[in-house]
Amino acid sequence: MARPLDNLRNIGISAHIDSGKTTLTERILFYTGRIHAIHEVRGKDGVGATMDHMELEKEKGITITSACTFCEWETSDNLPTEINIIDTPGHVDFTIEVERSLRVLDGAILVLCGTSGVQSQSITVDRQMKRYGVPRVAFINKLDNTGSNPFIVAGQLRDKLGLNAVMYQVPIGAEGTLQGVVDLVSMKGYTFSGDNGENIAEVEIPAEEADKAAEKREELIDALSDFSDEIAELAIMEEEIPEDLIRKVTREATISLELVPVFMGSAYKNVGVQKLLDAVNYYLPSPYDVENKAFDLDNDEAEVVLESDASKPFVGYIFKLEDGAYGQLSYMRVYQGTLAKGTTMFNMSNGKKHNVGRLMRVHSSDSEDITEAKAGDIVAVFGIDCASGTTFTDGKHSLNMTSMFVPNAVIDMKIELVDRKASANLSKALNRFQKEDPTFRVRLDEESGETVISGMGELHLEIYIERMRREYKVDLEVGQPQVAYRESVAQEAAFNYTHKKQTGGSGQFGKVMGKMIPIEEGFEFESVISGGNIPKEYIPACEKGFAGCMKEGRLIGFPVVGIKILLEDGSYHAVDSSDMAFQQAARGAFREAYAQAKPSILEPIMKVEIQTPTEFQGTVMGNLNSRRGIIVGTTEDVAQTTIVADVPLSEMFGYVGELRSMTQGKAEFTMEFSKYTTVPKSLSDQLIKEYEESKK
Repeated sequence: MARPLDNLRNIGISAHIDSGKTTLTERILFYTGRIHAIHEVRGKDGVGATMDHMELEKEKGITITSACTFCEWETSDNLPTEINIIDTPGHVDFTIEVERSLRVLDGAILVLCGTSGVQSQSITVDRQMKRYGVPRVAFINKLDNTGSNPFIVAGQLRDKLGLNAVMYQVPIGAEGTLQGVVDLVSMKGYTFSGDNGENIAEVEIPAEEADKAAEKREELIDALSDFSDEIAELAIMEEEIPEDLIRKVTREATISLELVPVFMGSAYKNVGVQKLLDAVNYYLPSPYDVENKAFDLDNDEAEVVLESDASKPFVGYIFKLEDGAYGQLSYMRVYQGTLAKGTTMFNMSNGKKHNVGRLMRVHSSDSEDITEAKAGDIVAVFGIDCASGTTFTDGKHSLNMTSMFVPNAVIDMKIELVDRKASANLSKALNRFQKEDPTFRVRLDEESGETVISGMGELHLEIYIERMRREYKVDLEVGQPQVAYRESVAQEAAFNYTHKKQTGGSGQFGKVMGKMIPIEEGFEFESVISGGNIPKEYIPACEKGFAGCMKEGRLIGFPVVGIKILLEDGSYHAVDSSDMAFQQAARGAFREAYAQAKPSILEPIMKVEIQTPTEFQGTVMGNLNSRRGIIVGTTEDVAQTTIVADVPLSEMFGYVGELRSMTQGKAEFTMEFSKYTTVPKSLSDQLIKEYEESKK
């Protein structure tokens, strides 16, 4: 018997930039009747794709923010399914949009370009899917392009991503002659015709595709035999294997993350999209198939499994915010229970209660009001003041869900108002963007008094600056991008510091002893003091003093990372000791130990992937070497070469123009943060000298 959510799919569409995600989403919306005309990402009609609703997205032809929508699809065997879709950006600068979407989705479509295959951002997206345990199907797109080859791309899914990728289709035709696909489950051919590929015809498998189809069908059955003894026996006996059995076993293996079914076509040429929708229906999980957990705050944060049941107590999670003209729109995934208009829900971060005034289902920039949302739904709540990553409940249970992974910012930029009268607008913009995007950070440079914004890359910050100018009418002067350096230590050092100050009246006294120890990342504090040499009430003050020193290093003033403080001993004075005295003692001890612990400057290293015509390979690699780059690998494919290198971010500013001039505009590159490493001594000396001169 079917359950209420058996036919609901919450899916994301993710890929490397320019693989055709947004075009694919546009076709899905058209075929499901959600829109009645197809608009292209860079279309001549000036409308732009439905899901790219921001003016900047239409101008640049890229997706900047994830957009939500919903639609219904009925498979050829009359299985109607509701699908909530989130179309995510492909550019690595907006990786938080992918991160937050995958955090709340049950399944995903990993889109790959039929010519470029698995690219750097494909690897990042796959890593994010693995982080959240998201089952996926793969769609090899752009098979109408010259040089496209789905068999090579499927091999890359196995070799580069380590996925058990199995082809469920082979193409009919290739490149300019692409007409359709062969379904390897039913062993039938399908062609797509009409102005928008809406006419699907079932055809005999063409003779020229028959051998390849038979070979891939055998591989498919072999792969499924690992998951089903019944299929293995039928295959050995050379008996017919029912389609329903193949679908059932595929679904189970996909949901358990042991199999990735591979589909193919061309979204732009309207080939294969409807069959992909069938696959979403057949193989991706419903909310019942995914285990979601929360932590019981009343029971020592014990794990609780949430049930996709509308009758259970309500639990919802805010994964994205949008500040519109009339207030904040908070996107929520309902994990358990029912949320109705007019009811009260409780913010688990601060205990505040909110009345639900408006509930909406969202379709890109449009919305429609609804009266209630049930477990499994993705909706928007209007007018609720909260942060991204907040859990809401009905207040009867104190449950909190895990927050999403937020990568560190790697680039800083100073901004200054041209007209001081716009300071209120700037403040509004910065507050809003920080609330919406956890990777966008703002701080005040205490020495210069300048505002510094930080983010994931030049494009990331450029987009926000442009949005401040357009949406908030803020005219800004923008400084050069600055690398977000860090400081750390290389060896252990002891501290033994006494803070003693005697003035009229009571004095200040605090003594701390212990070690500063290098660790991988972050800040840790541990006290092993026994016997009350420092009373327990002063230990938090010690921790606060040490932690405060992590904000600004002693070499070039950047934040310090990778330090553990082990507090081993100390002493106090019955009259003169206080929280403030021990905070000051901790600061003095930090300075003392830091100087002895071989402090060093760390710089962000970017993983850079360049695709260039092979004729320019030597020039590009030579240029990377001159930028302190280390070549990690190269792959050649006919006339194209892909170069992967680790390059310091400080050497990558302005690279896009230089790459174009080196390659006659024919090469393109992407980069993403990889790791922090110690800067060379010559650069370290230069940075320290510049910092000391700036302080004079």
